[in-house]
Amino acid sequence: MNIKINFIIALFLICLAAKSQERIDLWPKGMMPNSKGHVVLDSIANERIYQIGEPRMQAFFTSNQENKGAAVLIIPGGGYSRLAYQVSGYQLAKWFNTLGMHAFVLEHRLPHSVDVQQKELAPLQDAQRAMRMIRQHAHQWGIDPLSVGVMGSSAGGHLAATLSTCRDDFSRLGDGADNYDYIPAFQILISPVIDMEQYAHQGSKRQLLGEKPSQELIDRYSAHKQVDKDTPRAFIVHAFNDNAVCTKNSLLYFEQLLMFDVSSSLHIFPDGKHAVALRDNPGSTQEWVSICEKWLEENNFIKR
Repeated sequence: MNIKINFIIALFLICLAAKSQERIDLWPKGMMPNSKGHVVLDSIANERIYQIGEPRMQAFFTSNQENKGAAVLIIPGGGYSRLAYQVSGYQLAKWFNTLGMHAFVLEHRLPHSVDVQQKELAPLQDAQRAMRMIRQHAHQWGIDPLSVGVMGSSAGGHLAATLSTCRDDFSRLGDGADNYDYIPAFQILISPVIDMEQYAHQGSKRQLLGEKPSQELIDRYSAHKQVDKDTPRAFIVHAFNDNAVCTKNSLLYFEQLLMFDVSSSLHIFPDGKHAVALRDNPGSTQEWVSICEKWLEENNFIKR
């Protein structure tokens, strides 16, 4: 009898999990911008996505009872050569669900795709479209459009910061989503790539901008150089001993936010290297999770 009950409970939990996660494609078939029309198949191994056929979001919905009306678009890291969708995507999404927030993990085109025409634009186009689609369906999903933010880790942090600072619209398609803003209400950046010059993460820079980018392209994709008074407020986390993405990236970004009087929060912890994640962080670095929750509450993105 107990075995039968346990089986039923397990089956219920599986069905519940299946219902709470949903794939949402970003572009109608044959209408994706910046595409050569090539057929590209997904390439996924070891919890990494190396190639994306159809850009999409994986939606993680919290329950109606726990929903606090906020949402976040999560952009995984991976140096613009892959997407670490589990550790810097799905795990974080499930944590946001515990805060009463819907979470959407972006699985965007990578710059090296044989299908893209202009490599540096593809990830940003997908991110803009994703943010618009979340707001387009905000009423249906019980979301306040003014409480939809973005989170990104490492190169995902660069794309999140670019989404937050870019005023050029690269994602207009001529459908209903165009009526909604793509600028997030807030940004959460974990060990972000920001600079594309002196303190650049060379792998991310090369993947996104190519071997010899122009100074104009370098400046355009150095997110701190694009900050203005309308940039959304930011919560930034970095480790002092990050040996992959220099901590100066976060400092540069925060300095510009400060200059334009954008209320933001910067936390540089002594340890964590380039592996700050949801759990298993060393010492005080683990506190970023609870601090982030408090920051979201203090800024009224989620209700206490």
